[in-house]
Amino acid sequence: MKQIYGIDLSQEKFDVNFLNSDNKSKSFIVKNNLTGIVDFLGNLPKDAILCAEHTGVYGELLVFISNCMNVPISLSTGYEIRHSLGLLKGKSDQVDACRIREYGERFYDKLKFVKYPDEQLKELKELYNLRAQLVKERKMLQTHEKGKIHMPYNSIKVHEISESMLKSLSKAIEDLEFEIAGLIMSKQELRTNYKLIIGIKGIGHVTACDLIVTTGNFKEIDTVRKAASYAGVCPFPNSSGKMVKKSRVSHMADKKLKSLLYLCSVSAVNTNPEYKLYFLRKKQEGKPYFLIMNNVANKLLRTIYSIINSKKEYSLGHVTTDPRNLKKVA
Repeated sequence: MKQIYGIDLSQEKFDVNFLNSDNKSKSFIVKNNLTGIVDFLGNLPKDAILCAEHTGVYGELLVFISNCMNVPISLSTGYEIRHSLGLLKGKSDQVDACRIREYGERFYDKLKFVKYPDEQLKELKELYNLRAQLVKERKMLQTHEKGKIHMPYNSIKVHEISESMLKSLSKAIEDLEFEIAGLIMSKQELRTNYKLIIGIKGIGHVTACDLIVTTGNFKEIDTVRKAASYAGVCPFPNSSGKMVKKSRVSHMADKKLKSLLYLCSVSAVNTNPEYKLYFLRKKQEGKPYFLIMNNVANKLLRTIYSIINSKKEYSLGHVTTDPRNLKKVA
């Protein structure tokens, strides 16, 4: 078995745990900067594998340099690590690094090694995330201003500053959208997938961009089942013994993507004949409204992945061939 190094990441440093030649647990600390990471990776044995907890931006430099130096690295969620090792007591950086190493050794066959996204996809992600943050702040300020109409009097100065901030935010959002559009059109692979997605009636520019960013341009989340699970639009069984309950979607999902898919589902039902007929059929069967919309969102994802894989534009008049009527290939 290959040498597993458990890593507990933090902003300024990270703790590393491994088993030495005598099968004893050893720990040391590495500075979370360029020099510290390069020295650490340069002294690793050839069969070393890094296993770390996904902590957002704290591990990005480590992932990038590991890819450059051809050192395999796997990132797992803290929830997954904690719930895979049984009852745990106590907590410290060294203990966490040891537990991460144990997790990597126990579930070595399930480790997923990560690749740092290319420069353009990373730039797109940062632009899109900043746009989403500014849109949220603008909405909060607009709501605050709207609520003031019920007040007997208001501060003129506060109103002037709020209006100025709203104009600045709108201008910044407009500039970001221009940069996002230019970046997508500058790369063939991004441009092709983007045009295929927005060609589906009911899906807009924001959802198309969110899907490209979230799925790593459909390479990290490469199947529709993974995407549906990630977005929280696929039901999971809920039964035990003689107790059989209705299947439910998981709350551990990307809430933002799920909200966007819901809005696209509403638009598709209102404007796309195919989805409107699907909605009406499910409604006649007595299905609840939100269950139907969840099914529509799932159907949208299946359509998206189908056209991405086939590289064929969406057609309203397309009729899917029944697979049972296809000739079997010997």
